[in-house]
Amino acid sequence: MKRSMQKGFTLIELMIVVAIIGILAAIALPQYQTYVAKSQVSRVMGEAGNLKTVVEACLLDGRTVPITNFVAAGVPAANECDLQATASSIQQTVTAQSPGTPAPTGTGYPTVTDPMVPAGNTDIIATFGNGAAGTLTAANANTIRWRRDANGTWTCTSLVPAKYRAKGCENAST
Repeated sequence: MKRSMQKGFTLIELMIVVAIIGILAAIALPQYQTYVAKSQVSRVMGEAGNLKTVVEACLLDGRTVPITNFVAAGVPAANECDLQATASSIQQTVTAQSPGTPAPTGTGYPTVTDPMVPAGNTDIIATFGNGAAGTLTAANANTIRWRRDANGTWTCTSLVPAKYRAKGCENAST
């Protein structure tokens, strides 16, 4: 008489496999979220930093009024600087473009502050919002600022938590 053998996994073996997968997921998921946040900080630092060249060109040409909408309708006036910025899916604008003029929120553009003059400080401020990682959108911990001093030197400061901060962008004191 031939005896048939049953093949398969026991319940305890399946439970062990599920436990191992759960442990691996608990370790991998936070690491992945940190990686995503770091890459978003680097991306926004670069996107805002790209405007430094345009700002310098505008200052050399005497164009010291940044255009509010960033997409010039027609030809800009002699003193207007068309920043030619493109919208980002992880940025929002929350500060004023010029004194007394509110900036559109949630547009995805960095902000260039007034006064934009060679002898003063010019700031390019990128604020996380929209599709950015949740850890980067907390109030008072969500901006990257490129600042040009009167000597023409650009420095980067950031309010994002240290573990996400990109190299070359120091902690901001305010």
